[in-house]
Amino acid sequence: MTKKLLFILVFSLVFGSKSKAQHSAILPSDVLPFQVTAKKSVYKGKNALALEMPGQAVGDNTLAIIRNVDFHNGVIEATISGQPMANAGETARGFVGIAFRAALDASKMEVFYLRPTNGRADDQIRRNHSSQYISIPGFPWEKLRKETPEKYESYVDIVPAEWIKIKIVVKNETARLYVNGSSQPTLIVNDLKQGKDVRGSIGLWIGPGTLGHFTDVKVTKED
Repeated sequence: MTKKLLFILVFSLVFGSKSKAQHSAILPSDVLPFQVTAKKSVYKGKNALALEMPGQAVGDNTLAIIRNVDFHNGVIEATISGQPMANAGETARGFVGIAFRAALDASKMEVFYLRPTNGRADDQIRRNHSSQYISIPGFPWEKLRKETPEKYESYVDIVPAEWIKIKIVVKNETARLYVNGSSQPTLIVNDLKQGKDVRGSIGLWIGPGTLGHFTDVKVTKED
């Protein structure tokens, strides 16, 4: 069996010491930002990259793409946190997620993202919209929800402003999203809209009105 190639992105590189493990966060210079700002941050005990959207965005190409990554099939793991900014509107949900197979000009990508404020909402419909798949170009959440209700979003127990561990398993036209160590996927997509042969980078994605934090990103490439 072909041995998998393990590629670790150093968002939180742990190196040994006699006392405590030390952490070194990725620099803003390691990413290509599109309609977002990227800054170094220490958040809830972890060195992280903080993303914000400084103005009104055009479309869903709102992310920081990691340089020097070529990904097709494999596993993406990360620890992420999202929360509405203080001046965000009522529709802000702390949208935060991971893009994969992303073009370096942000013109094409697949995305799994979370709506952390929905996870424990009293409204069951909002709860059902806690996780989301979108695909760029051509498949925003509005289109997917209207044409295929419930197919590309699902409930997951999450809260804003806390670290959330996610894992994305990608194989050809299928992707599975796992949250907080669950053995079962939160969301399964069997028809990735950009096709099974697309390659690209990994992106750190946020939506409108969000303050997002990202750390501990690890990518296991299968091909």
